[in-house]
Amino acid sequence: MAGGGEGDEILKWLSLTALERTYRDPVALAILAVDLFPILAVLQFGWDASALVFLYWLENIVIGGVTLLRMTASSVSNGIRGGTAMLAFGPFFIFHYGMFCFVHGIFLTVFQNMSQGTEPDFFSPVGLVQFALSTGLHMTLFVGVIIALQLFLFVRDFIGRGQWRETDPITEMGKPYGRIVVLHVGLFVGFGVMIALGQPFIGILGLIGLRALYGIYQTVRRRLQLEGEPTIKVDEVSLI
Repeated sequence: MAGGGEGDEILKWLSLTALERTYRDPVALAILAVDLFPILAVLQFGWDASALVFLYWLENIVIGGVTLLRMTASSVSNGIRGGTAMLAFGPFFIFHYGMFCFVHGIFLTVFQNMSQGTEPDFFSPVGLVQFALSTGLHMTLFVGVIIALQLFLFVRDFIGRGQWRETDPITEMGKPYGRIVVLHVGLFVGFGVMIALGQPFIGILGLIGLRALYGIYQTVRRRLQLEGEPTIKVDEVSLI
């Protein structure tokens, strides 16, 4: 039955075989370690749910920067057509994705200030990033680890394995939006629940677990794609 086949593809990333094949790669283990790294911030540096969700918001900005790199690299393989597309859609992506993240950041800031009974502050984009970096001790260290990992994956997979030859700027431009919708809307809703419940410790760890579970899905899906197996691209569905 066709429905059964689709279900098998959706659940394929959950199979023990797929997990075992994926995590034979040390890089996959490194990705999982980075996803679980915030547990250290909670236990050792006293991070609350606000700092944690602002870290994930900053991760969105990092993903946006890497997407620009992917768009630029893919434009090279498409010649004049790719260069023209990059000139047209590169600035559009910077503005549109930037506004998308900015609105999310304002929402988080207002929500946090309301929970603390203070007046919300509205920032410039740069000021909002600076505020996010100040929400948790050693936040810049955690963001730096995320940047290093994303750049490594860009060089190893997208450039080193020739993925840049198989795509184009427009395709790459749309990928981060689905990730925000699927993952970060859920995280922001969870953040609201944590605020309402007084940020219980188990709930904060639950946010990390949700992000780590999504990271496992992405890592297994990436491995299946490299091995030529079909997958359902949950995080690349654009809803805007």
